[in-house]
Amino acid sequence: MVDFIDEGLIHSILEDSIRPERAEIAEILAKARECRGISLKETASLLNIQDEELLSEVYDAARYVKNKIYGKRVVLFAPLYTSNECTNNCLYCGFRHDNKELHRKTLSVEEIVSEAKAIEEQGHKRLLLICGEDAKKTDIRHFTDAMDAIYKNVNIKRINVEAAPMQVEEYRQLKNAGVGTYVIFQETYSREVYKKMHQVGRKADYDWRITAIDRAFQGGIDDVGVGALLGLYDYRFEVLGLLMHAMSFEKRFGVGPHTISVPRLRPALGWALDKIPFQVNDRDFKKIVAVYRLAVPYTGIILSTRESEQMRDELLGIGVSQISAGSKTSPGGYKEEEDKADQFSVNDHRSLPKMIETICQEGYIPSFCTACYRRCRTGEAFMEHAKGGDIHEYCQPNAILTFKENLLDYGTEQLKEKGEEVIGKALLEIEDAGMRLKTVERLKELEGGKRDLYF
Repeated sequence: MVDFIDEGLIHSILEDSIRPERAEIAEILAKARECRGISLKETASLLNIQDEELLSEVYDAARYVKNKIYGKRVVLFAPLYTSNECTNNCLYCGFRHDNKELHRKTLSVEEIVSEAKAIEEQGHKRLLLICGEDAKKTDIRHFTDAMDAIYKNVNIKRINVEAAPMQVEEYRQLKNAGVGTYVIFQETYSREVYKKMHQVGRKADYDWRITAIDRAFQGGIDDVGVGALLGLYDYRFEVLGLLMHAMSFEKRFGVGPHTISVPRLRPALGWALDKIPFQVNDRDFKKIVAVYRLAVPYTGIILSTRESEQMRDELLGIGVSQISAGSKTSPGGYKEEEDKADQFSVNDHRSLPKMIETICQEGYIPSFCTACYRRCRTGEAFMEHAKGGDIHEYCQPNAILTFKENLLDYGTEQLKEKGEEVIGKALLEIEDAGMRLKTVERLKELEGGKRDLYF
């Protein structure tokens, strides 16, 4: 049994910080603005804040840290569901084995390539392969064959994978196939709740799942993403559990999470719950995102289309740095959407161009950057830049270049006009004069017909 999630300690920390003093919060936020993270105890104090004025100060600090680390860029991507067949029976999930209402389907390699082309035609350059957990339908070859075919036949530059726990050798194969980030959610860090929610299938083994990150590192993957499904248990416990998990593998492997996702549990077709066990309201959800940004300033925070348009737009300003757009959550959904095949309901149906327009209106710059992965700024190398606070020196220029390419190839005249205005402002925000000049030169190269330019 793994020992790096100390549930007793988590509960003790939460109890000891139940009523944080204003002076204590001010001290914590001052430390957080140094962009080096905060302790579990300090995180718990922020999570226990109920005062609206103090929450506003937390949001301000999160906004400062996000812009300090990453600048004003927001990375865009799309999920590609390859299968909804699953041998697990997670009570909260539409893909669960006993759900007879769901229309089951596993895509062939050819169908996966067709979906990837549809995603590329939207303007995306990075995607997330994701599926249900059925070893007979979606084994390691399912992913490696799909990745090989996409990289060869589609102009997608980075493929991330969210998949069931694997053996070390399988992770090695995933790495050799060119995976960007390997993503896996523990769902809940409470053993008791985990056992209740996962009673059937390999996923019922808490320890096998939580040690997947360890095996991924052992297999050579150095960019990993984690997440807790908010709503299964007390969100404060889940945040501290995730951070405790991240601290454990950072201590052992020298690398923290490349991304943290913040999925909020939604009712699903054929789920086996009467209600969401621990409903997370909008105010607490905003607090969670902001606190994650302060606790692990270097990590990318990912927000899906589970959330409403208003919520997604608001969270851009307090910590979210990666966002999906134009998403479909059923296998084959981009080419021909099928009813009753989704994992969860989508609440933000905006197209990629519309999402780009919104990001610009909010004062940020859309990014389709895949440079770090291709320049070997992954794992420890990425952490060195991100923790040092200088990753934005690459993020801002690469956001400008990739956004410019998107405008040239996919933008409407109206979007191009707005985009050029955003690019002009973003250029002035590049602090290094030499880098600014090089970026301007490469923008001219893009206008001359060159593509895929990055630093």
